[in-house]
Amino acid sequence: MLRIEHVYWLIAAFLLYCGLRDLRERRAWHAAFWLVLGVLFGGGDYVLAQQAAGHALPSQLAGAGVIVLALLAPRLHRHAHAEDNSAAQRLQSAIRLGHKLLVPALLIPLVTLLVALFGGYLAFAGRHLFASAQMTLTGLALACVIALFAAARVARAPLGSGLAEGRRLLDAIGWAALLPLLLAALGEVFTQSGVGAAIAALATSWLPTGSALACLITFALGMVLFTVIMGNAFAAFPVMMAGIGLPLLIRQHGADPAILGSMGMLCGYCGTLLTPMAADYNLVPAALLELRSPYGVIRAQLWSAWWILLATFMMMWLLVFH
Repeated sequence: MLRIEHVYWLIAAFLLYCGLRDLRERRAWHAAFWLVLGVLFGGGDYVLAQQAAGHALPSQLAGAGVIVLALLAPRLHRHAHAEDNSAAQRLQSAIRLGHKLLVPALLIPLVTLLVALFGGYLAFAGRHLFASAQMTLTGLALACVIALFAAARVARAPLGSGLAEGRRLLDAIGWAALLPLLLAALGEVFTQSGVGAAIAALATSWLPTGSALACLITFALGMVLFTVIMGNAFAAFPVMMAGIGLPLLIRQHGADPAILGSMGMLCGYCGTLLTPMAADYNLVPAALLELRSPYGVIRAQLWSAWWILLATFMMMWLLVFH
């Protein structure tokens, strides 16, 4: 059975590969960063098991590993990897392959969707092939592996080339690759610290809670605002759902939780397009593309974000209460 733990082990294996390659090429700081992160990914289940058994040392070591990552992050500097082919050769190869280059990219959402929809029905020898919990994420990991093999087939290149390109991109992104994880954890920290309850108390003091429209506008704009502040819709979602979505929209006005959650996240993604806090989405691509302004990506996305937000809100208003 494919479980989320197997996904973490796969990520850990790739991170360890990146660290060992950097160590071999004498990039000590990069190597240390990816090796420590790989150990944390690979040993997460062991740490949780030991913590449940009452042993605190593994958790303390994991905490020390996180501190080490924070100390190593400022020392990670973008560097160029040696290219196997020249720019002219890569362009010629892209022209030769044409639309076939889209096949691996399209396989990722396609396989993920198929697993999410039908993975629960797949079984072998009486055992389900996918664990019901986190099935979408396990499907995404499987889709990435299939896409890697498909890319090697389409480009007629060895699998090692795909891993090498992945390492090159990871080194180019650097510590910003961890931002989605950190910001998602920040949302849980905000929720546990009572920020959601504080927002609920503040909202009930000035918001006309009897108006479903006013509550929905506050929820949608709050998702955008908190995403801009924290850089990730996953961080904003638990705060706004605890403060506005659950007590006012779902319990008081009978909003559909599935529609509210999915379209509320899309409102948050509009905020992701507008903020430099989402460095891995907005600042890193600007650096990789060598744009004149580090905020060039944000400027290009500005109007798209507002139009998507408007369309999403209109669809929420039409669907969420029916």
